Amino acid sequence: MKKIFSIAAIASLLFATLVAGAQDKDKSKRPSPPAAVSQAIASGATIRIDYSQPSVKGRVIGTDLEPKEGTVWRTGANEATVFETDKDVKINGQALPAGKYSLFSLSGKDEWTIIFNKTWNQWGAYDYKAADDALRIKVKPSKAGAFAEKLTFTIDKNGKVNLAWGELLVGFEVK
Repeated sequence: MKKIFSIAAIASLLFATLVAGAQDKDKSKRPSPPAAVSQAIASGATIRIDYSQPSVKGRVIGTDLEPKEGTVWRTGANEATVFETDKDVKINGQALPAGKYSLFSLSGKDEWTIIFNKTWNQWGAYDYKAADDALRIKVKPSKAGAFAEKLTFTIDKNGKVNLAWGELLVGFEVK
């Protein structure tokens, strides 16, 4: 009887572990769920951005949550945000070869640095290495026209990429 009980207990524990592991793989259940935006732009390239959407939830961006000024940020939540282009492009006039890149940023009150890093498959900014940067561009943040509770990327057909979050708007051009 003890043997049957032990086997049943082990089987139950194993089942519970597998179910918990499966839930972790369901990224839609995360507090910052995944999102993606893709657009074929006028130059003929297709741009795709895969990211997770943190919410403001009454907090102050830059104080209570990322991005903190002067600290490399994954420009989203969870895994690093992935920027992908199927053709060579120019970002604000600077060349970026076709491929996948992690998208990081350094925020500042008057200027942001947007970073395209060659190591696209990484968690957060924990393993970020500046030596792997493919491109860095400087952009000016502005105030968004409408409050965005969740971080949201948009890409228009002319190649304008915008990140909107809270009252923040940060953008760059892809040609």
